[in-house]
Amino acid sequence: MQRVIIAGVLTLFLSATASAADAFTDAMQQAYVPYRVALFKTNNGTPDEALKSVQQAKLAWTKITDQFSAQAPAPYDRDENFAATLKQVMQIYDQAESQVTQKQLVQSHETLEKIRNTLADLRHRNQVITYSDHMNAYHAVMEQLLEENKAILTKPDGIEQLIAKAGVLTYLSEKLRAEAPEQYRNQAEFAKLIENQNMAVDALQAALSTKDKQAIQAAISKLKQPYSRLFLKFG
Repeated sequence: MQRVIIAGVLTLFLSATASAADAFTDAMQQAYVPYRVALFKTNNGTPDEALKSVQQAKLAWTKITDQFSAQAPAPYDRDENFAATLKQVMQIYDQAESQVTQKQLVQSHETLEKIRNTLADLRHRNQVITYSDHMNAYHAVMEQLLEENKAILTKPDGIEQLIAKAGVLTYLSEKLRAEAPEQYRNQAEFAKLIENQNMAVDALQAALSTKDKQAIQAAISKLKQPYSRLFLKFG
């Protein structure tokens, strides 16, 4: 699924002219703020914190569903699956809330990740690009590295494969800086967080140049924290 999303997003970056300038996309981006907190809290918080954050994110999405499900604004008005997608996101929130209530935080976090992909697909179908899409593209490649690096390193050309993936990650990291909205670029906190992420990517490139498998795995393991901090505040 991640490979499909990243391929679609990269294609969209090269071909689409639409941007986030409509009422629904603006509302969706606002609702993304508590969603990011819910992702963070189900991964790092207590059960009570996680439940509160999921409920707040769900409430934000409920307001969007109430406002837009009956009549989608352009360019989404041509999407016959628009209302169904809004309902699907609500169902994901319901499932995540139920899992948190049962203190299944890991499962709830994984469930919430589906919202990221569902909304990315919704924007992709309607040729809308937001900064979140750049964050998602980076996240997809990063997760591939985190999940697959050990298996890849067992192959004769494993390091070469990781060098190629790291090259994509470097490109996407540079896009995160280049495509940042002006209000982000003007904030010292954003500059610090994006610099920390770039340093983690540079450290991976340096480790790959040594061809030391332990150093490579250590560098890959350090990719997620700076990304998570950037995503929580600006994703």
